[in-house]
Amino acid sequence: MPNITVYTTSQCPYCVMVKNFLNDEGLTFKEVNVQRNQREAQRLVKETGHIGVPQINIDGQWVLGFDPESIMKLVQKEG
Repeated sequence: MPNITVYTTSQCPYCVMVKNFLNDEGLTFKEVNVQRNQREAQRLVKETGHIGVPQINIDGQWVLGFDPESIMKLVQKEG
């Protein structure tokens, strides 16, 4: 099972879509709300160069935004 972390904010509709998609696919993930955790927000921007959410880290590979096709490509590569 891949290691998935989803970086979100509280009011982001695309973040909800990503979480629902992952749940529907039966994939477990950790959620980090960067709106509530400024240290993680700064780390995320430093690591990816992007401030927008959602950002999904799948075993060290990044997907920016709600992109089911890219998510599944990375998940299947791991599996």
